[in-house]
Amino acid sequence: MALVTTTEMFKKALNSDYAVGAFNVNNMEIIQGIVDAAIEENAPLILQVSAGARKYARSIYLTKLVEAAVEDTGLDIALHLDHGEDFDICKKCVDDGFTSVMIDGSKHPFEENIKMTKEVVDYAHDHGVVVEAELGRLAGVEDNINVDERSATFTDPQEAKEFVERTGVDSLAVAIGTSHGAYKFKGTPYLDFERLDEIHKLIPEIPLVLHGASTVIPEFVDKCNKYGGNIPGAQGVPEDMIREAVKHGVCKVNIDTDIRLAMTAEIRKFLVENPEVFDPRKYLGPARDAVKGMVSHKIRDVLGASNKR
Repeated sequence: MALVTTTEMFKKALNSDYAVGAFNVNNMEIIQGIVDAAIEENAPLILQVSAGARKYARSIYLTKLVEAAVEDTGLDIALHLDHGEDFDICKKCVDDGFTSVMIDGSKHPFEENIKMTKEVVDYAHDHGVVVEAELGRLAGVEDNINVDERSATFTDPQEAKEFVERTGVDSLAVAIGTSHGAYKFKGTPYLDFERLDEIHKLIPEIPLVLHGASTVIPEFVDKCNKYGGNIPGAQGVPEDMIREAVKHGVCKVNIDTDIRLAMTAEIRKFLVENPEVFDPRKYLGPARDAVKGMVSHKIRDVLGASNKR
């Protein structure tokens, strides 16, 4: 049991029929729900921490909670920094014991993105840590990420090849039509699988990453709205599209919004039905179970990662 890098996870998943789930964590109950699902499904697991999570819970608390999960369960878990915005943040997470970091220079010009990424790769590799980068920009809102549709650009396959060769990055997040947050599509969902396939053919040994891949499961949206929420028109990436992406080199699929919705829906329902309750354990327990159920479904029915540990 240990905190591990994603190297072996991705080696097994690359050109296979499954992807590894990367689930964002913000507190103890979310971590426990995700880990319990991974145990039940006997699946590889990446727990990732965003800028918003670090600000909310503080990095050391989340790191220690993940370490506790490893000790408690015997799982090998990769602890990943999601959307590190500069070298200093990536360096701090490497120094704090993260086993994987993402440097997100996608908002910068191509050459500056390469320079930033190479600096992080050199430092991280010297410390036994792997690096994910991003090329192309996803629209949407999540934590400190806010990209409008006009600013979003799909990943250029030839640039992806050059980027990987010049940076030595271990995995690459690509933009093919997904987006952050709960409002991913205004009309018919669309992902550019031809572009994804071309990228995979040009860099076949590089694990590709799909950000903004929550389905925004209607069951949870409806439950939130039924019990006092206001989330009209929310729409995510259909699960069959995620399954298709896995066939084209995607080894890591990021899921955050679906966790938030599962947890919030259950808490709203519980508090409406039990207005006399004020003990957080009474509603956080069912919320944790909801996270576990949703994550088990993703691992088993969408990512195909059950029994791949």
